[in-house]
Amino acid sequence: MIDWFPWAFGTIKAIILGTGMFFAIKWHYDKEIKKGKKKREMFSMAGQLAAIFLLSLLGLGFVTFALINQLGM
Repeated sequence: MIDWFPWAFGTIKAIILGTGMFFAIKWHYDKEIKKGKKKREMFSMAGQLAAIFLLSLLGLGFVTFALINQLGM
């Protein structure tokens, strides 16, 4: 019984968080369109934010790997 719980919980969590992120991005996009910003500026900003997120995720991965090696896990 416990074997399936992480998979089911993780799937539900991913669906809920993915839906929330979609609507958050859509809300911000629509808000900026109302301000009069052009699509090109919006895609540029979205790309920059995605790059920052990926770099921070990569940095977190390196820090975690270094910590695991230092602790001898």
